[in-house]
Amino acid sequence: MENLRSKKGFICDMDGVIYHGNLLLPGVEKFLDWLEKNDKRYVFLTNSSERTPRELQQKLMRLGLNVGEEHFYTSALATAAFLKSQCPGGSAYIIGEAGLIGAMYAAGFSMNDVNPDYVVIGDGRSYNYEKLEIAIRLVRNGAKLIGANPDLTGPIEHGIAPATRALVAPIELATGKSAYFIGKPNPLMMRHAQKRLDLHSADIAIVGDRMDTDIVAGIESQMDTVLVLSGVSARDTIDKFPYRPTYVLNGVGDIPGDA
Repeated sequence: MENLRSKKGFICDMDGVIYHGNLLLPGVEKFLDWLEKNDKRYVFLTNSSERTPRELQQKLMRLGLNVGEEHFYTSALATAAFLKSQCPGGSAYIIGEAGLIGAMYAAGFSMNDVNPDYVVIGDGRSYNYEKLEIAIRLVRNGAKLIGANPDLTGPIEHGIAPATRALVAPIELATGKSAYFIGKPNPLMMRHAQKRLDLHSADIAIVGDRMDTDIVAGIESQMDTVLVLSGVSARDTIDKFPYRPTYVLNGVGDIPGDA
């Protein structure tokens, strides 16, 4: 644990690590206070594509936490940055919320439900059968299918909800086309976070609640990994994977210890 506490930077997931829905998890205030007092660099890296960094900042403020907007990076931003590099000035049909739509607009994309370059799917409640029909038609006509993250589910206050991969699956099945997913564990997402921290991978620890995204992302990026048991993955699920986290803790409040 001393090696963990000596890290210069932390990449932290949000859902299942900092909060469930609108419920702040135990130990989060202690963890953030420790980060600030010890001059640690940190970025909240979330696979959720629904909210903008400013909205995430405001959500934490409502939960009693004061964190600067510069500390947030989302799969929506990573998706928009990737597509801008692939097809500058392109167009997309998007099923998702304001965070994803705003990021795509900011990256120079226009919205198109006739002949877009891409069909982009993110988390959110705007998903419905009519939009699904349109997405299937556009992908069958040649639009490339993109998922903002590969998560099947996400934690909410009273359990779990379907996430992007579950929403993309019907389109893949109906078209025979496979989506390309941008969020963790895609190395693109991790490189954005590391660039924000401006640190070597050996000086960074990634903290998350999912073995299949956060932990494998850290391992593939050669970072120490911290699995917290406050979200999706439980202790008895660790042995189901061919890799292990560096640390297993109940929650982020365990990282500072008694410091």
